[in-house]
Amino acid sequence: MPSTAEVSTRAGRYVTQPTGYRAFMPAPLPPQPPLALGGELHALLSTADRALGRLDGSVLTLPNPDLFVFMYVRKEAVLSSQIEGTQSSLQDLLAAEAQLFDADLPRDVDEVVNYVRAMKHGLARLGELPVSVRLIREIHAELMRGVRGGRLQPGELRANQNWIGPAGCTLMTATYVPPPHYAVPEALGELEKFLHAGDDLPPLVKIALAHVQFETIHPFLDGNGRVGRLLITFLLTERDVLHKPVLYLSHYFKQHRQAYYEHLQTVRDRGDWEGWLAFFLRGVIEVAGAAAETSRRILELRERHRAAITERLGRAAGNGHKVLESLFDRPIVSVNDVRVLTGTTYPAANALVAKLVALGVLGEMTGYARNRRFRYAPYIALFNEGTSDAATQEPAP
Repeated sequence: MPSTAEVSTRAGRYVTQPTGYRAFMPAPLPPQPPLALGGELHALLSTADRALGRLDGSVLTLPNPDLFVFMYVRKEAVLSSQIEGTQSSLQDLLAAEAQLFDADLPRDVDEVVNYVRAMKHGLARLGELPVSVRLIREIHAELMRGVRGGRLQPGELRANQNWIGPAGCTLMTATYVPPPHYAVPEALGELEKFLHAGDDLPPLVKIALAHVQFETIHPFLDGNGRVGRLLITFLLTERDVLHKPVLYLSHYFKQHRQAYYEHLQTVRDRGDWEGWLAFFLRGVIEVAGAAAETSRRILELRERHRAAITERLGRAAGNGHKVLESLFDRPIVSVNDVRVLTGTTYPAANALVAKLVALGVLGEMTGYARNRRFRYAPYIALFNEGTSDAATQEPAP
């Protein structure tokens, strides 16, 4: 807890509860005094807007952007879940989706599968429901159903006090204690009003403020970090900052995890919203640039493999192209999947898969004689950076 001299009430205040611990009561957004958006922040905001524009343009040049979006979603699911302590990698997630029942798959892969489902559910619901407390609760229910923490009231606002800190800490020794449960509905209501208020705040600034406020309220008993990071994506999409949901900041937050936590807490303790905004905008610039480069490399990979299929598969080239396009959405397949996709016989599908293996498009990944699975390894590799290292357990504020 900071000293009295350091404490600011700009983001809220600490209130001593009847049993003696101090909980943080967030002030409604926007901050008062108003944000100072000149100087460095103005330059960062301008650079971030340009980076997002380049990313949007690069993704929209892809032949079928929706085929590729799901891989970005998967990468975010893995990284956001790793921040919370899961061990599963992108390869583990893809194997689980392909129903490859491997005893070596981490037991927590279901949490990552849930994250993907929650993301897809939320993006679909945005067509009929704005970002709101209702949507947030739906997302939480999808995220937590049937997994670690799933017994902790999926989709329900907490009815107990929670806290954040090292293992074994108590309410009296915690790093951060969110508002008491009875204050959560009002605080979330104020956040929802801020999200839909007509003001002149730039969209990126508003999204950055909303993320901190949600993490500060910490409205659920578990899953707050993941829902808060999902909220960034939903707001970027709802506000048309991006036409496709391909900007995910969990890679940046994972790389700078300690700084991320420190900025959240410094907002609460000292009201340093501007310091958080600078950190957030740098993340947008870095991640947008990396995602645009991934988009460019996807296009290059696709054209290279299309040319190889056209040149070397003869009469099977049409079905080869059909399989190639499907791999951008579902990069692990069986021979039977190829049979169904192409409408051919099993021997013909098996022969086509063998040709795609020879071209380096597919590679067998199981080592089995039967029930084999093949992966589009060059494509998966484009998304694999930063997702394969198992994360250590650390609570997110």
